[in-house]
This record gives sequence, C-alpha cells and structure tokens, in this order.
Amino acid sequence: MDSVWKEVKSALRKRIPAHSYKMWIEPIELLNNQENKVVLSCPNSFSKKRLKDHYSAFLESEISRICGEAYRVTFKISGKNGNHKPANNFQLKLPEINQRPHNGRLLRKDFTFDEFVVGSNNDFAFSASLSLASRKGSHQNALFLLSNTGLGKSHLSQAIGHHILSEFPNERVYYITAEDFTNEMVQGFKTNTFDQFKDRYRKQCDVLLLEDIHYLNGKERTQTELALTLDCLLDANKKLIFTSCYLPGEIPKMHEQLRSRLSFCLISGIDPPNFKTRVRILQKKAQRNGYHIPEEIIHYLAGELSENVRQLESGLIGVTAKSALLGAPIDLNLAGGVVKNIVRQSKNITIEVIKKLVCKEYQITPKDIVSSSRKKALVRPRQIAIYLSRRYTDSPLQMIGKSFNRYHATALHSIGAIEREIKSNSVVKRQVAYLSQKLESGKF
Repeated sequence: MDSVWKEVKSALRKRIPAHSYKMWIEPIELLNNQENKVVLSCPNSFSKKRLKDHYSAFLESEISRICGEAYRVTFKISGKNGNHKPANNFQLKLPEINQRPHNGRLLRKDFTFDEFVVGSNNDFAFSASLSLASRKGSHQNALFLLSNTGLGKSHLSQAIGHHILSEFPNERVYYITAEDFTNEMVQGFKTNTFDQFKDRYRKQCDVLLLEDIHYLNGKERTQTELALTLDCLLDANKKLIFTSCYLPGEIPKMHEQLRSRLSFCLISGIDPPNFKTRVRILQKKAQRNGYHIPEEIIHYLAGELSENVRQLESGLIGVTAKSALLGAPIDLNLAGGVVKNIVRQSKNITIEVIKKLVCKEYQITPKDIVSSSRKKALVRPRQIAIYLSRRYTDSPLQMIGKSFNRYHATALHSIGAIEREIKSNSVVKRQVAYLSQKLESGKF
C-alpha cells in the first residue's frame, strides 16, 4: 500500500496548485489499511476538516482506481511521532469577548481561521496566512495582504493574531492601524516618550499586524521610523503582516526605503468571491448567528449581492431584521425589497453623477469642485465627492483624481481624510450618510 500511496500523492501533486499541495497534502502519511479502508494521518483537526471537505473524494477515487477495488478513506490526527492524539480543536476556544493582543486594537472574536470561508478567490492568501501563523514549513516572515475593502484582508490578518496568541501564548502580538502607529509616534514626540515608543515596537514586539499601510502616504517622518523598525524586526526574525488596498509600488509619496521593505513581503491578493463561495459565506454566517434562511433565499442573495463580503452580510441581516419586524416569512418578495435597497444602481452611479449631487447639495458649481481653490467651503465637498467616487464606482484612483483635476496621491489623501472625519466628526458622518442614502436609493 505504500507504493499505492506514493502514486496517489504524485497524481494529486499534478492536479492542485503547488502551495495547496505543500500546505494540505504533503504532511499526510499513510497509517494503515484494512478491509477496504485506508487510514491517513493529518496534523490537526482543521487540516482533517479541510481534507475531508476538499480532497477525500479524489483520494478515494485514485486509491480505488489503482487497487482495482473500492476503498474508503478516513483521517486521524497524529503527532510527529505517529502516535494518535486527542482531536483537539484547531484553535483554543476563545471566550465571548474580543481577544486583546499585547498592544494595539482588540482582535474581533469572529475573525479566526475557522470562521474564514476559503474559495478560489482567496485560497493562496489563506494558505499563506495559515502557514505563517502555524510556522510549519514556512520560511516567510513577512506577508502583504492585498484587496479592496470588504474582501477579507482584515479577517485574515486578525486570524493570524488569534492563532499565534492561542498556539504561542508567550508571543507579543501587536495589532494596529497605520493611522494609530502615526498617532502613537506623534504622541511620543509631544510627551517626550519617543524612546519608549521605539522600544515598544523594536524590542517588545514578536508579531506586528499593521493595517492599511497606504495611509502613510506623504508622512515621511513616520515612514522613516517604520522602515527602521521593520529592519530591527526582520533582523530579529519577527513576523510582519501588512494589509492594503494598493501594491507597495502603487502607494504614492512612499519613501523608497519603506517601499523596498514592503516589496520584500510575500504579496497575496484577494479577489471578489464567486457565486459558489458567496453561497458558502452566507450559509456560514447564517449558521453562526442562528438565522434560519431558506436555501432559495441564500442563492438569491448570493446571485444579487456580488461586490464583497460586507454586502452579503448586509443582505443577510436585512432579510432577518425585516422578517422579524414585520412578522413576515423570509421569501423572495421580502428578500427582493432588501436587495433593492442594498444594491446601488451601480450602472447609473458615475463620478459625474456624484459630482453633480455633491454640487447640488453644497450649492457650489461644477467648476468650483474641480478648481484649485483651497477654501474650506470647497475642500470639504470635493473630498467627500472623491470619497464617494471611490466607494460607489469601480474607477481606479488615477481616474478619480483626474476627474477632479487632482493627482491620485491627492485623491488618496482626500479619501483618508474623510474616513478619519467620519470616525471623529458627527457632522461629516451625517453628511456622508445622507449623500450615500441619496445614491443608494437612486434619488440623484
């Protein structure tokens, strides 16, 4: 049977991507076979589930073909020495609170590997993240997760943090945004505690999870400090995980020293999920939240809401909330009403439509919004229009900037400025919400 197993692995190596083979198939070993049953070992329960869901049918088919009779495959969790271990969970069960890393923001309790739905759009990013977190067969210490908003890069980043904290509890994990890093550095200068700031990141950090690295564009002093910090961490063989909507080479006003450090990372992109993956995402989230959604409605939502995971979540929450409030069954009529409100008339929403709406609401002219004027009465509407253009259209940053007579670096700055204002300024938050509602309802 050993020769059969080698032949099966050889066949599987040719059928699946190399990174998937290395992550899932290579660690499997043949334990025993008897009465037309083959027992294979795998390192943990998560691997066992993955193998059962994705590879068991192929394994059974190949073994049966080579042996000339039907065989059934089962999996058992084994240690490195081949002795069976109890089927422990892939991750320690987390308490019903968000997990606190050693420094920075809280980790969301649901942003774990177990809760992440793997599909063809994110398989490599998932495998790379799990490999780095588990430290099995990987010499890569730096990972750059790349995707548009709402596709799962923050989920994977925090999943790495969760897994390391549960498997290696003595590790010092820092989860922080680029904006927070900048604010901490500025605060260090103001309070004469800059040395403590440097030591915290250079000497007291084992794993750095840094979100939205593109927000450092133009912040030269912060970029220089971060580049020096990364040098210290890389020299000490620490783990680095970055997320961004842009490739390192596309981030404007980025110091070359920092750009080279980021380009050194393993860059892994995440694409929008296909229909099959969207169905599984909805099923997973419905099950986790205790929602009872008919399969017909799951498929309808997956077919209509195709932009990102957040849009799918909105659809799921929308149909359950509307059903509960109206006391109505979850059917296609109810789901259709929810989807109509969520699915923006994207084909009709263009940069020009957004400019006209913003000009109308702020009582400025189309000439004003693209002018070089720095008057506050014009800067705010212009920044909001650029922010909405990024959010509601598929236009690249360069095209958005050009539409407002600006460079893409200025457009990126405007988007970041409005995102910060939404968090801290209730007036801006209400204005953006009002304009968003107008666009989403088609009242423009």
